[in-house]
Amino acid sequence: MRKLVLAALIAAAPAQAQDHTQKLSPDDVLMASPASDWQALDPSDTLVMTLPRGRVVIRLAPDFAPNSVANIKQLVQRGYFDKAAIVRSQDNFVVQWAQDPEPPDTKGWAEFERNRTNSFLPLKDRDTYAAEAGFDNGFAAASDGRREWLAHCYGVVGVGRDNAPDSGSGIELYAVTGQAPRALDRNMTVTGRVVKGMEFLSALPRGTGELGFYETASEKTPILTVKLAADLPPAERPKLEWLKTGSPSFAAYVEARRNRGGPFYVHPAGAVDICSITPPVRASGP
Repeated sequence: MRKLVLAALIAAAPAQAQDHTQKLSPDDVLMASPASDWQALDPSDTLVMTLPRGRVVIRLAPDFAPNSVANIKQLVQRGYFDKAAIVRSQDNFVVQWAQDPEPPDTKGWAEFERNRTNSFLPLKDRDTYAAEAGFDNGFAAASDGRREWLAHCYGVVGVGRDNAPDSGSGIELYAVTGQAPRALDRNMTVTGRVVKGMEFLSALPRGTGELGFYETASEKTPILTVKLAADLPPAERPKLEWLKTGSPSFAAYVEARRNRGGPFYVHPAGAVDICSITPPVRASGP
C-alpha cells in the first residue's frame, strides 16, 4: 500500500513541487520507482578499477567523448593501467592516476562539447556557469542552447592534458573528489563518472607535493588492474543499474531534492544545483 501511495505522489510531484508538507523524500521516490525507470550498466562501457582496498566502477560516456573513450579502452586492453598508480590527491579537487613513465604514442583529442541533443533535459533552476544545466543520459550536463557538455561534478572522470587542447590522450585520468570545479567545463574532456567506489578515491591521503602530487613511490596507491566489465567473467561484473534521467521517477527525484520535506527542513530551498543531484545507481542483482 505504501508503495502505491508513493507512486501516486511521484506522478503528482511536479504539481506539488512547492508543497513540502507532502514529505516526498528522495528515498521515497527511489523506493517507489518502477523497474522500467532503471537501466543496467553496459558492460562494454564500464570500467572496473581494482585498488588494494576495493573496486572503483566507472561508467564511460562514449556519446560525449568517442575518441577519448576509444583511447581509454585500448589502453585498458593493452594493460597500461595495470602498471599505473594513483599519483596525485589534491585536497578539495581531484585524484589522478597514470603510469610513470608515460608512453608517448597515443593521440590526444579535445572533446569538450557536442551539439545539444533532445536527450538533454534542463533543470528549471538557474546555473552559474551556463545558460542551461540539467542531465543527459545519466550524466550532469550544461548547455548554451546550441552546444552541450558534461559538467565537472563530484565523481566525474576526465582526461588530464597539457596546455594544448588536444594533448589529453587518456594516459592520465582524474576523478573529481572535491567541490565541483565547474570552471573546468569545456576546458577538459570528460569521459565518464564513478558510479561505485568513490570512497576508495576520496579518502586517499593528500599529496604533499605541488598540486597534490605524491613525492615518493611509497605514497602512491598501486592500481592492481583496470578491466572493461565486458572482459570480465559474468560473475565478476558489477551488477548495477542507473535511474534513467528522462524517467518520471528521476523528475520526481529532482523535485524531492529541490523541496526537501519532513520535520528537519524548516525552509525548503525551492532550488537545486546539478552537482547537488547525483543520478542514482543501485544494485541490480544478488
